[in-house]
Amino acid sequence: MTGGGRTVRPYGAWASKISPAMVAESGIRFGDIAASGGACLWVEGRPAEGGRNVLIRSSDTGDGAGAGEPLTGAPFNVRTRVHEYGGGAFAADGSGAYFVNFEDQEIYRIAPGGDPARLTSPSPRRYADLTPDRSRNRLLCVVEDHEGPGEPRNCLGAVDLRTGAVSTLVQGHDFFSSPALSSDGRRLAWLSWDHPRMPWDGTELWVAELDERGRPGVPVRVAGSESLSIFQPCWSPAGELLFVQDPTGWWNLFAWDPETRGDPRPVLTGRFELGRPQWVFGLRTHVPVILEDGECRIVCALGEAGRWRLVCVDPTSGKCDVVQTPYQEFGNLVSGGRPAEVYLIGAAPDRVTELVRLNVVTGERETVRKGSRMVLAGSELSRPETFTFPTSEGEEAHGHFYPPCNPDFQAPEGELPPLVVIGHGGPTGSASVGLSPGIQFWTSRGIAVLDVDYRGSTGYGRAYRDRLKGRWGVFDVADCVSGAQALVRAGRVDASRLAIRGGSAGGYTALAALTFHDVFTAGASYCGISELEALASDTHKFESRYLDRLIGPYPEQRERYRARSPIHFVDRLSCPIIFFQGLEDRVVPPNQAEMMVAALRGKGIPVVYMPFEHEQHGFRSAETIRITLEAELAFYGRVFGFEPDGDLPELDYL
Repeated sequence: MTGGGRTVRPYGAWASKISPAMVAESGIRFGDIAASGGACLWVEGRPAEGGRNVLIRSSDTGDGAGAGEPLTGAPFNVRTRVHEYGGGAFAADGSGAYFVNFEDQEIYRIAPGGDPARLTSPSPRRYADLTPDRSRNRLLCVVEDHEGPGEPRNCLGAVDLRTGAVSTLVQGHDFFSSPALSSDGRRLAWLSWDHPRMPWDGTELWVAELDERGRPGVPVRVAGSESLSIFQPCWSPAGELLFVQDPTGWWNLFAWDPETRGDPRPVLTGRFELGRPQWVFGLRTHVPVILEDGECRIVCALGEAGRWRLVCVDPTSGKCDVVQTPYQEFGNLVSGGRPAEVYLIGAAPDRVTELVRLNVVTGERETVRKGSRMVLAGSELSRPETFTFPTSEGEEAHGHFYPPCNPDFQAPEGELPPLVVIGHGGPTGSASVGLSPGIQFWTSRGIAVLDVDYRGSTGYGRAYRDRLKGRWGVFDVADCVSGAQALVRAGRVDASRLAIRGGSAGGYTALAALTFHDVFTAGASYCGISELEALASDTHKFESRYLDRLIGPYPEQRERYRARSPIHFVDRLSCPIIFFQGLEDRVVPPNQAEMMVAALRGKGIPVVYMPFEHEQHGFRSAETIRITLEAELAFYGRVFGFEPDGDLPELDYL
């Protein structure tokens, strides 16, 4: 049946050009970036290779489609396990590159034209935030030592590039990050923080003078406190220390003069964010660049209400010029090898994530590498609509709404689409407006999507980020529920076909929404949390006190933990759920999903459980991603009563 040149078919049953395999294989993940020796080096995660992270050096082709020379072949996997989330796993200088290999967590060196050679000796140590100290022939880094009982010990260390010997430079705090060496090699800056804080709660910024052997003297605390968060210290060419902090309630840019040691001065302030939550090492939202005339500018990515723009700032006057680009998301800015040049990761609602070389004065840009080969016409894309809606306690929450979109199909008159609500991970994270093949997978089939930036998300200032303190499992859940209800009231979606999905903390939000509210009629949990007490007592060091602020200290607030754990209230569940779980997940162990599945089966509620060997926290293998998408689509079709297009698996429904 056709109507107006478009085939009439129920929502959810539309045929899509975006297959599960295309989503799985197209999603290259960009990690750290460096510029060295006239080339760009970067890490990319390749789902088609089981999620292996490969170190790449740019070639001269510049075609963006497959440019780059792999420096690390199989079985090398450039990934560190410090904090379990990693980041900062490689560094480069004129003598070559250095990286952490996932399998043994040792540092390897690659000389120009050579193969990887192990630098450090086997040990229970892990390394991250690798930073070359060329004048002293060493690497500065964060060291996480897992030897002996108890939680691992973290410090700032140095690795001798001749012998591989590891020495301790700074210790005495629970966590360290962001070692930054001044251009003259005289000073070292870094961040530290202690339990129970997370880095977005409160950190301290330190600077120490280095002696002739590179040992730090008595450190000076430049800024920071238990309630002041600092992000990404780096040194300007003039010798000032640049960093982001949030004394005004927004992550803004400041500078500090190490000669006068006065108070930090504001460089760029306003109701926008330059910081991001430091789940991983090596995040960068600002970078100094030198222009053709020798003047210095600070290139900054500013986030406002979930969308970002790029600006060029005079560090002396604070004058700010917008850099025109097609992107609304930016990441990992680094200075290039030529005047006014930066490398960055960019994305937009109509552009897949790509690694770009950009001249911030002329606006000239070259795509070094695209994150996906998927090509969609503008008419085939569902564009995110900024969506602010009322929620509990008379407040507002935010999100991005994607209506169904497929130029070849339309729904029968009077039918409303199903809705999938996404709760992002973290929970101190945020939704992205960059083109997501995963979201377009749903919208191109006639399923609407709401990507929620619930209270507690970053990108909306400190007050919004702090609203989740003590309220995890309450406000995030209320906001996902309220967002779905607002779309129902607006006549945009079908009230009887509402699903919620999420991974990790987002999986917990989904399970809690399904348990404590009766708005949703189906759910999907990816490595989701069902028992908060188990998480409080069985997780890694970085997050071991995270719940102190999100819920309350444990075991003092044990009853609150129990009251918000879906596992204890399975009797309230009445709708089907599908669970996906990595069996090597050490952030949210498999027993979290297995307890929930057993309880649901005991009650006779339809449930699907799909465990995956060799997967950890967040699926990386293309095969796993394909299988989960096919299963989730088949699951929604069965629950919501539509026949999805394509060859999908039969599900074991109990």
